[in-house]
Amino acid sequence: MAHRIAVIGGDGIGPEVTAEALKVVRAAGVDVETTDFDLGGARYLRDGEILSDDTLAELRNFDCILLGAVGTPEVPPGVIERGLLLKMRFELDLYVNQRPFIGTAPGGTVPHDFVVIRENTEGPYVGEGGVLRKGTVHEVATQGSVNTWMGAERACRYAFELAMQRRKHVTLVHKTNVLTFAGNLWERAFHAVAADYPEVGTAYNHVDAACIYFVQDPQRYDVIVTDNLFGDILTDLGGAVSGGIGLASSANLNPARTGPSMFEPVHGSAPDIVGTGKANPTAAILSAALMLDFLGESAAADRIRAACAEAVSGSTTEIGDIIASRVAG
Repeated sequence: MAHRIAVIGGDGIGPEVTAEALKVVRAAGVDVETTDFDLGGARYLRDGEILSDDTLAELRNFDCILLGAVGTPEVPPGVIERGLLLKMRFELDLYVNQRPFIGTAPGGTVPHDFVVIRENTEGPYVGEGGVLRKGTVHEVATQGSVNTWMGAERACRYAFELAMQRRKHVTLVHKTNVLTFAGNLWERAFHAVAADYPEVGTAYNHVDAACIYFVQDPQRYDVIVTDNLFGDILTDLGGAVSGGIGLASSANLNPARTGPSMFEPVHGSAPDIVGTGKANPTAAILSAALMLDFLGESAAADRIRAACAEAVSGSTTEIGDIIASRVAG
């Protein structure tokens, strides 16, 4: 049977790159049935819709969601992010953000291949906090980080399960020397899970040290697990040291499969280059490969990754055509 995919092209270059991703998926011989959803900044400006409960209920019926990019300059920051992206993460329980990074260390001589597992539904992003005396010189703002044992434990367990399929090493990244409450919870959850995987080696880095290692010594890593905020920052840095953020793929996963998982490139909507053919669809194509992995189409996913390994130049559609032809063989 065909895999049922909800497609949110979104804004800017989003529809352009998702079209190329789906072209490559079909060239790989995977049968997909797609349904387009008009969501994003442009839709919000038109009629105020961000993500209604009815639309969310409809999305639950799909196997996966493929998203291009969302956001327009006319919409204030945070409106689409919280109303669409974070709402999907929370409501669909997309508690793992998985981002792979393959590249070379500075100087181009030492290759690295590591994965960051970011807890995706807790931390400061849940919106806990408030403001007192806003707009005065005495304004006070608080923003709490919500961490639960369940949230940390299941993210760590996913990281260890993934490491068992790779080089059997997991590094916890946090800031336990300062964030003593949240950090201690994460540390205890990490070691509790590690006890179930005696063959997997472990390490710990403070997040500031990890930032240095990402640049100077990324080959030390296999699988990294971290919280929502640190993961958000580290994964952008990982993209920067692995060919650029424009090539970075991402999976927002519900490993329990109680709802659809969502796959997206992490670049923005780039409204300044819409329609110019300058958008590189490789990140969207690699995100679609992650989607195929999750759907059990790993052989096709591997062919797509191999086809993307050699640099491709050209317009948006030309790049898609070249990668599709490589995949088709």
